[in-house]
Amino acid sequence: MNTKYEFDGQNEENLVYVRPVLVADLPEDVQREVEDIDTLYAVHRADGERLALVTERNMAFHLARENNLAPVTVH
Repeated sequence: MNTKYEFDGQNEENLVYVRPVLVADLPEDVQREVEDIDTLYAVHRADGERLALVTERNMAFHLARENNLAPVTVH
């Protein structure tokens, strides 16, 4: 289902997306720091730059909002 969303004047520069990331797909040095977790959640800018990795989806949204960013989910 593709649904257009009107951002109603929101500053698109502040949009970030949150997506799950398999720990196995991350660099080895990051994998070594993660214990007993298979999936992390990444916060990315629209251009793909990763801003953060966190352990919980809710934490990713909270972190984005605390930094005046507008998070959206990507599957």
